[in-house]
Amino acid sequence: MKKIFAVSFISVGYFLNAQSLSNSPYATYGIGDVKYDNTIETASMGGISTAYISDFTSSFNFANPANNSNFELTSIRLEATNENNYFKTNYNDTKSTKHSTYLSNIALAFPLSPKVKMGISYQPYSSKSYDIVNNATGADGLMYSNRFKGSGTLNTAQAAVSYKIDQNFAVGLRANLYFGNLYDLNELRIQNTEYINGYETKNSIKNFNFTLGGSYQTLNTRTDKKLTIGATATFGNTSNMTTDYTNSTYRYSDAAESVKSLETIIEQKSTNSKNLLPLQASLGVGYGSENHWFVSGQVDYKKGEDISYFGKSFDFQDTYRISAGGWYLPNYNNFRNYFSRVIYRYGAFYERGNLKLDGNSINKFGISAGVLLPFKTSSITRMSGLELGVELGKRGTLNNNLINQNYINLRVGFNFADRWFRKTLYN
Repeated sequence: MKKIFAVSFISVGYFLNAQSLSNSPYATYGIGDVKYDNTIETASMGGISTAYISDFTSSFNFANPANNSNFELTSIRLEATNENNYFKTNYNDTKSTKHSTYLSNIALAFPLSPKVKMGISYQPYSSKSYDIVNNATGADGLMYSNRFKGSGTLNTAQAAVSYKIDQNFAVGLRANLYFGNLYDLNELRIQNTEYINGYETKNSIKNFNFTLGGSYQTLNTRTDKKLTIGATATFGNTSNMTTDYTNSTYRYSDAAESVKSLETIIEQKSTNSKNLLPLQASLGVGYGSENHWFVSGQVDYKKGEDISYFGKSFDFQDTYRISAGGWYLPNYNNFRNYFSRVIYRYGAFYERGNLKLDGNSINKFGISAGVLLPFKTSSITRMSGLELGVELGKRGTLNNNLINQNYINLRVGFNFADRWFRKTLYN
């Protein structure tokens, strides 16, 4: 049984690495659309995680590895996301839609001792998947066609360990490995000419860094009220991104336009970047009632990075994200009413994006909600169930013929939790 599980875990990870994700045209810049490392649980609460310590024993927090004091069971998570994007621009009054479904998270977590907990996960971090064609008539009367195409996924594998210092304080460390390949292609075609002028960028990425977390939680045993404070910092970048840039002219020898022929290289160069995933930090505060409700606010910061794009260096501005959210459990002891045992989640966020085009920051905001539908055998000490989440949001602007993006993301997953790998005292 253990061998079958191990093979299944690796197979799912391979599939996750190979899948193609849909995203926004804004993914043309940098490393693409960042998916963040939120589970359905935290994404349904607006992304709050830094000061979120689950009241239940089956939920492992990867975003802040210090927040696992209550985790006591072996937990397996499998999650998928369905993205639905609706784009609009004032340029030629263009509208477009894009949909995709992909495996978004696989995670395994288990306690090593009453004070030490560990988890490993694997998920997509960012992606590129766009194909845009812009046709225009030049002053010479000829038709010029500009095609922008991109593909690839940057994945992340994580290993996290938490340590409970005492009743109030805990610390945690997460090691992050980022790997993948991202491709961008810009092709210029001129009417009545056979050759294409192509600018191709290939980014091969291997990056390693650490996330350090800390948390403080105090419980008033008289009122069952909790106050939680958490903080994280990501540092220690050992980034190695090799960018190969090629400017050439060529023809395609097949109808699918996948095989080049008669290619002439105009310019070719290779660069290395050491600032791919720079400093990140987060601070959160939460307050709630034991096993009943919780609310939290959080501020995230990410330092702007620079990346080579079509042979030129492109600078990104610092990113700020403000999140608020929480959960509510009506009455976990009410076994006559199933919906009294359902955990209801809610949240909202605003993010100043790292892109600034024509003087416009490409910002993003959204609202989210979700539920944990417990299995029939679940209890307050074994909270396994079906996770459902939804997020509605907006990104971008119509100013200066830029693109406005509205989206609806649907998420579904399972969290299986039980006491595994424990030796029995008696036969």
